[in-house]
Amino acid sequence: MKTLHGARVTLACWCALGWSGAAPAYTRVALSPPPLLLARVAFEQKLGAQLPLDLVFRDAGGATLRLREALAAKPALLVPGYYGCTNLCDVVRAGVAQAVSASGLEPGEQFNVVLISIDPRESPSDAAVAQRDDAREHPEAQVSRWRYLVGASTAGAQLMRAIGFRYLYDPRNGAYAHPAGVVVVSPSGVVTQYLLGVQYAPLTLRLALVSASQGRIGSLVDRLVLLCCDYDSATGRYSVLISRVLQGMGLLTLLTLGGLILALRRAESRARDGRMHS
Repeated sequence: MKTLHGARVTLACWCALGWSGAAPAYTRVALSPPPLLLARVAFEQKLGAQLPLDLVFRDAGGATLRLREALAAKPALLVPGYYGCTNLCDVVRAGVAQAVSASGLEPGEQFNVVLISIDPRESPSDAAVAQRDDAREHPEAQVSRWRYLVGASTAGAQLMRAIGFRYLYDPRNGAYAHPAGVVVVSPSGVVTQYLLGVQYAPLTLRLALVSASQGRIGSLVDRLVLLCCDYDSATGRYSVLISRVLQGMGLLTLLTLGGLILALRRAESRARDGRMHS
């Protein structure tokens, strides 16, 4: 288990004004960060962890569902945060929307996007407002197919512990300090990768979902690319392994030469048979 880059990569940002106790703009008072902020707020990678799938949440429509129902036996992006965050969460959701739009994969069909609120005060109506706003801002991301969930403090906290998402509530302004990033999980709810920060390369997102699906989604090209890449847990990105590329090129060369030799031998055999029959 490894805490990743603290604030440098995960952008552990102190969200300045919470939705419930925010003061008007003209009365805002600068607050010093909570003590030991960077030590207490981080994304601790728990690759291979099994999520507690029986946790109960409510969606933007008020329906009650378990986490396993939200995943729906598909690979998924888990997006932790809260809907009343005025600084960081909007940016994270925008980054997810842009990457999903350009990934070439269909949310709700090949994979699911599941947003989880860490604020137990938030209601389905808060989730509905966030979903409506995101759908308006990012029409190409098919946000209507995403799941926006809220839940009791016990459910949210338990899920955040499972994925290593450490956050801090500041009672001075009713806001949360938290890291930025998303978690990729398999159809069975196992953590497979972390994508850190607020922007996500569409190809990285696609390959992460293809890998999490264990070949159920994506193309043959995607799987071949994965064979030549290695996931770097420190950066949340894929890197090309030159040794695998060279091995692949060598194998392709051998196959090409083998095919050429086989074709020449067959041609020679046909020519010999033709001379014998003439």
